[in-house]
Amino acid sequence: MRVAETKWHDSRIRLWQIIFLLAIIQFIVAFFTDPMVFTFDESMWQYIGRNWIRNGLVPYQGGVDNKSPLIFLIYGIPDKLFGISYWFPRLFGITVQSLGILYLYKISVKTINRRAGIYSICIYGLALCWHSTGGKYVSYTETYAVTAIIMSVYFSMICQENKSAFIGGLWAGLGFGFRITAIFGMLPLFIFVLKRNRKSGILFLLGALTSVLLLILFARSAGIQLHNLVFYGILDNFGAGSTTDHPLAWKIQQFAAGFFYSEIILFYPAVLGYFMLVKKMDFWKGWLICELAGILFIGTFDRSHFKNLLPVISFISAYMVNYLTENYPLPPKKIMLGIWLMFFPKTFEPLFAMKKLFNSKNSIQTSEMTPASLDDEYSKKLVGLWIRDHTLPTDKVYVAGYGAQIQLYSERISPSIYFNVTQTLPAKKRLFQDLVANQPDLLVIPVFEKYFNTVDADVRLFIQQRVNKNYILDTGIYNYNIFKFKKPIGP
Repeated sequence: MRVAETKWHDSRIRLWQIIFLLAIIQFIVAFFTDPMVFTFDESMWQYIGRNWIRNGLVPYQGGVDNKSPLIFLIYGIPDKLFGISYWFPRLFGITVQSLGILYLYKISVKTINRRAGIYSICIYGLALCWHSTGGKYVSYTETYAVTAIIMSVYFSMICQENKSAFIGGLWAGLGFGFRITAIFGMLPLFIFVLKRNRKSGILFLLGALTSVLLLILFARSAGIQLHNLVFYGILDNFGAGSTTDHPLAWKIQQFAAGFFYSEIILFYPAVLGYFMLVKKMDFWKGWLICELAGILFIGTFDRSHFKNLLPVISFISAYMVNYLTENYPLPPKKIMLGIWLMFFPKTFEPLFAMKKLFNSKNSIQTSEMTPASLDDEYSKKLVGLWIRDHTLPTDKVYVAGYGAQIQLYSERISPSIYFNVTQTLPAKKRLFQDLVANQPDLLVIPVFEKYFNTVDADVRLFIQQRVNKNYILDTGIYNYNIFKFKKPIGP
């Protein structure tokens, strides 16, 4: 697929200027979207990374989440160097996404022409900043997996050499190392590279396996057990109580919100036009279909999952826009203006966030002073800081429910690897065992409605029984009751 090249030299349009401008927009969205604290997911990864790098507790022994050790490392190293700060992972994520933008440009230039390359990165870079694609979440695993797949496409599909196919496989394996769902981007790559050249296909597969093997060896050398990696990273994420356990009605609602009530619909005319214009099944169609299948397979339709679609649908959109400019008298400059107006993120959240930042007060409030339905992100930070200031570094703290942010800001270790509630049967069993064997010095329980609506009754009952037996109320702040362990009296 190659559109005829036409002269399009505009000295005012420079690649580096566009990438820099897109990076600035990413920065504003990432750092000035409320709340300006660690997100829930970032808190989990930094807590596990901190326990790994600072406290010597490797992942799945110092804390559990269903992510790769690579993301824990990205958070753990800066925590060791700079302490609690989300700026490094987000800046690093912006840098990685900018690398993906650059290589999408290279792909478009090699496949179509320079004009289409400019179109593609403008569309892609702006779409990355949308609320509906998790624009704020530049530090999430999708950032690394998607960029790795873009790099893999460039080396495997565009640089048509055997050694390049091996490099492409290395990148694909790295993407898989960040997110197992990267396999939905790897599969069409492998099929089309193998179809083009059998030797290249084998080398691509060899490169991917090499990356995965190196990551496994790294995990083993760090003390991470392979069976823990498989169980906590894969098996414990399916079935009752897992992160994918949602009713069908909820999934349908999330599907509609993601695909029909979001900016994603802006891509539909171009995608439909491409499928009508290009009759054969090519790589770009295969890539798009596989990524769609991946989102449907997971079934949670999180905003950040839609980042997986953006490279291919941005390329397809650029192809169609370039096709129109080749066949109809449409001024490229006006088309560029239209792209920026259409795809520019429509959000005022950074303005509201900055206003809130200047007006915020750091005073601690009692739980009676705020509504019982309140579950405020910034308040969780303040609760965590209060715990840090009123405990010893060696004290164990357990936060009931979804308390990853409190656990992180407290800089205290949980007595259980399930520091953040997971409600599969194995997780509950392990949590109950840990709380009995390693009684926390502080036990923090929410009093807002979300806790009672989202945490299973058996978990809440067990924790309340531990409180009734061994704890006394210390204080209540921001809708959290903090209980202190009763120390034995006498010899």
